[in-house]
Amino acid sequence: MTIKKRISFLVFIDSCIVLFSIFLGYFLLHPIVNPLTSGYLLASSASLLVAHHLLASYYGLYRKVWEYASINELSGIFKAVTYSILFVALIQYVFRGDIIVRALMITWMLHILLIGGSRLSWRLMRDSFFKINSSIKKKTLIVGAGAAGSMVARQLLNNQENTELNPVMFVDDSLQMQGLEIYGLRVKGQVENIPELVEKFKIEHIILAIPSLSKLESTNIAKISVDTGVKTQMIPRIEDLMTGKVSVTDIRDVKIEDLLGREEVKLDMKSISDTITGKTILVTGAGGSIGSEICRQVMRFNPKQLILLGHGENSIYLIDMELRNNFLGETELKPVIADVQDRARIFDIVDELRPDVIYHAAAHKHVPLMEGNPMEAVKNNIFGTKNVAEAADTFGIANFVLVSTDKAVNPPNVMGATKRFAEMIVQNLAKESNTKFAAVRFGNVLGSRGSVVPLFKKQIAKGGPVTITDERMTRYFMTIPEASRLVIQAGTLANGGEVFVLDMGEPVKISDLAKNLIRLSGYSENEIEIRETGIRPGEKLFEELMNDSEKQSEVVFPKIYVGKATPITKHELLFLLEKIPTLEGSELKELLVGTANRKNVEVRKDVVGQ
Repeated sequence: MTIKKRISFLVFIDSCIVLFSIFLGYFLLHPIVNPLTSGYLLASSASLLVAHHLLASYYGLYRKVWEYASINELSGIFKAVTYSILFVALIQYVFRGDIIVRALMITWMLHILLIGGSRLSWRLMRDSFFKINSSIKKKTLIVGAGAAGSMVARQLLNNQENTELNPVMFVDDSLQMQGLEIYGLRVKGQVENIPELVEKFKIEHIILAIPSLSKLESTNIAKISVDTGVKTQMIPRIEDLMTGKVSVTDIRDVKIEDLLGREEVKLDMKSISDTITGKTILVTGAGGSIGSEICRQVMRFNPKQLILLGHGENSIYLIDMELRNNFLGETELKPVIADVQDRARIFDIVDELRPDVIYHAAAHKHVPLMEGNPMEAVKNNIFGTKNVAEAADTFGIANFVLVSTDKAVNPPNVMGATKRFAEMIVQNLAKESNTKFAAVRFGNVLGSRGSVVPLFKKQIAKGGPVTITDERMTRYFMTIPEASRLVIQAGTLANGGEVFVLDMGEPVKISDLAKNLIRLSGYSENEIEIRETGIRPGEKLFEELMNDSEKQSEVVFPKIYVGKATPITKHELLFLLEKIPTLEGSELKELLVGTANRKNVEVRKDVVGQ
């Protein structure tokens, strides 16, 4: 029905109701008098008809979608009818000197009843229709019967034609809410009852609607819900709702990071602002997972210039375009295509642009690949870091932050060993430099290129199997944004030579990660096979963030520690850097891993002393 036809239909219906109401009211008071012979009644009817249409139009009664009628719509009806009757009363008083109060009261009651009834009947017919068809929709349980949960329930009930979800109940930990009804939905129990309710009522969908919960509380509820094997979604957290980024009805899937149970750290905004705002910042590896996120975080602090340095043309183009599209401000973005292995090029760039801070994220990070290509890891991770760090030292850059890894601790592999070498280069430079050098270690980041999460998702999308190397294997995980924010924060804490270690929480079994991803994807472990393939070259069963000699209890900032990583001497380091390019294969790996684990230091001292 077009809008014109709709309005015409409603005007006709309302006209009939108005005339019927006033004539019925008059008839009930004067049943033996012919109303058509009363000029006074006809004048009152005409006045009421005109007043009603004008006020109905003013309150939007002809443009409302009555299939979704609620209290607000009833309020509009009440005002339009009441003011119409008052207008007629005024007309009667002005032209007749008195008001027929009883007739107008009866008319007002009939008017309210019939106008409201005619509108709400549309809602009742719609609800009845969708109630009949709700059997084909997914029975949905809403966790949280507060304002957010109620809003979600109302949104789903009002949009039944556009959703496959049919809300059937709430759960809430509040004892006062138990047994109450909201929009016809009963609060059936508490969070701990979710598994039994899912089984008893054949629940097919769960929505978590408590945005004010802490991350830990939210994680616990998410785990209970996901473990039922039922598709689980959630509304945004309170921080995003308060900033207006999203609304309470923006329901999203539960992500694997929602199950980590990590409370995100609050940053020292002032110290970061002092370091970044109005300054020139250089990020190497700016097109990578960590490098690109560091760029996004840096942009929030309005630097004067952000230099996006990377070897991959396409990745630098993509992050450059993303930042230009998503961040408005006066920051100058300067994409630079360069290889950190090209010493002359790196020195020219640092000399020309003179950044205030360098975040060095460029590195080869894939353990098995670097086992088969050790010299590439050496050139990029060791000599690439040496080039950028020495350029920072030469041109007096204020701060240099190396992005390191937990794999640099007691490494059995080439990649970890080269990253430990990179840390030692930075530590040695810090001894005699005005530049504040620091390294920041952390574990795996969820969703980064080469991490297990994207791989598992692809395998699940293909129907499995999901491959893990060993059932016992554990790793530390954090989200890319959190890791990047903590890298930036650690950079503000540097005095020179520190190896900062991020608190990664508890290690996660890779097999548990796979199981959770399978459930989050809407499958059971019976539908998607998990298959062990064996540990790959260079891999460890358990990663460490610090070895025993490095551990200390001091926390310099929430979730940031300083490890007591002891570098080798400058003479040892110079000797090794000259020796490494002359080796290959097993000899190269033996030297790298031995040095990183400090197992052959004494031998090197003898050689250096000759």
